[in-house]
Amino acid sequence: SRFAHKGHFGHALLLAGSTGKMGAAVLAARACLRSGAGLLSFHIPGNGLMILQTAVPEAMAIPDPHPDSVSSVVNPEKYNAVGIGPGIGLSPESSDCLKSLLDRYTQPVVIDADALNILATDKGLQEIIPAGSILTPHPKEFERLAGVSENDFDRLHKASELAARLKVVIVLKGHHTLIATPGGLCYFNNTGNAGMATAGSGDVLTGVLTGLLAQGYSPVEAAWLGVYLHGLAGDIAAREKSMEAMIAGDIVEQLGEAFLRLQG
Repeated sequence: SRFAHKGHFGHALLLAGSTGKMGAAVLAARACLRSGAGLLSFHIPGNGLMILQTAVPEAMAIPDPHPDSVSSVVNPEKYNAVGIGPGIGLSPESSDCLKSLLDRYTQPVVIDADALNILATDKGLQEIIPAGSILTPHPKEFERLAGVSENDFDRLHKASELAARLKVVIVLKGHHTLIATPGGLCYFNNTGNAGMATAGSGDVLTGVLTGLLAQGYSPVEAAWLGVYLHGLAGDIAAREKSMEAMIAGDIVEQLGEAFLRLQG
């Protein structure tokens, strides 16, 4: 709508980063904003404040009391969507932060990267994941969550079972990314390329999914659209940069062109 303002497009919260891994936080933040979220608050380790404020001036920063990790979350209930995981590490503080979030936030959460690895080591946390949440493992992270698969078909079956048991959406990243829904349906994405197998690509996807959830898309819709847009932006970047030379930041920069192609 031509009369819309930023409040119409949701307020997202991202919890990400640790000392040495603030790049993951920056990539997720930029992608969240590029996906159309109206407002973004970013909860980061205390030492990462200057990095984020410089690299992503459009985001509001919330520095954690801990200098090196995210250790707590304040008033998550006031946000339309929350994403957690990129670069948070596996420290006890990060585990405490994830548990605090899952205890208090009742809406779907985007869970990625180190947050998934924490879930894999603490099965009790899996039982309090809010229904409709989106989990975005790559194959190795999925193996830690669901066990070793004998083949691709077995992995698909395990993803479908896990989605149904936890009442979540599983986005199993790969050549044709699988989206397994709580209702038992599975979808395969047809965008993306091998050049996206680069550091930070998953952090970009987390940002996109969180931004779409904040705007009011359902979890399954956000997964469909987010995965497709992410792959399409990667395809555009590969044509401009080559699959060999493209980096995760190129995917973020091509999200605008991906939206234009959908609209066109």
